[in-house]
Amino acid sequence: MTERITIRTRGQGLHEITREVQAVVEHGDVVDGLCTIMVQHTSASLTIQENADPSARRDLEAWLCRTVAENDPLYTHTQEGPDDMPSHIKAALTSTTLSIPIIEGRLGLGTWQGIYLWEHRHKGTPRNCLVHVGP
Repeated sequence: MTERITIRTRGQGLHEITREVQAVVEHGDVVDGLCTIMVQHTSASLTIQENADPSARRDLEAWLCRTVAENDPLYTHTQEGPDDMPSHIKAALTSTTLSIPIIEGRLGLGTWQGIYLWEHRHKGTPRNCLVHVGP
């Protein structure tokens, strides 16, 4: 079973989607299996990260922005603004899909883990993710 979820981001950063993905898992009625998530965009990505201390997510975002700087004079793909090409590079360096075991009807995440959509554009936008649940 596959469902599309839409996440409205508020701009650059990590947006937790664990609850939305778990709802699809529960709807899929799979006791033990696999959940696969794919973001359908080239300027956003997915990650599993700590969900207890928000400073970890802020530090990750700051590090990635330093690593992939805006306004590089070598960029040619810039028609949508200074965050255009950096957002594509960030997505290429991270992940656009995740696979998570389903154990007894629940996502097999660790105690401090959450699923995040990582928005790489400054402006918030609706982002579509496909969530597939199977045995």
